[in-house]
Amino acid sequence: MNRIIGYFKSLLLLELLGGLWLTLRYMYKPKYTMRYPEEHIPKSNRFRGLHALRRYPNGEERCIACKLCEAVCPALAITIDSAAREDGTRRTTRYDIDLFKCIFCGFCEESCPVDSIVETHVHEYHFEKRGENIVTKPQLLAIGDRFEAEIAAARAQDAAFR
Repeated sequence: MNRIIGYFKSLLLLELLGGLWLTLRYMYKPKYTMRYPEEHIPKSNRFRGLHALRRYPNGEERCIACKLCEAVCPALAITIDSAAREDGTRRTTRYDIDLFKCIFCGFCEESCPVDSIVETHVHEYHFEKRGENIVTKPQLLAIGDRFEAEIAAARAQDAAFR
């Protein structure tokens, strides 16, 4: 009996008519359009955008060149070189992120023991020339300095879940 009902449903094209009815029903409803440059969709505190390197309050960079972020990166987008300083601590001499390779997974942020590398809320960035996709250590530190207040606020709000 079910085969006969299925045959008549396919013969009468009821699924097609149901789809057309759905299209007609929504065709005349008012549309909701986000006016992008003027209006922004609210983002979560955990949104992963452009990377940044943070500093301690005394101005010293946080990165200790443990290279965990480089090791955990599934896209191999991070390149780190390190050297020992006069006081015996190890710091980075080179910290590059290739944003074309990066998949913004957040593993680098999660693996960092000193909370140095973070992903900010910034999603509006572009490249005009070849090679601008590789973000260097001074650029990452500048991004971190510029957005430190917002990064700290998002971290404080998300601290209960970490």
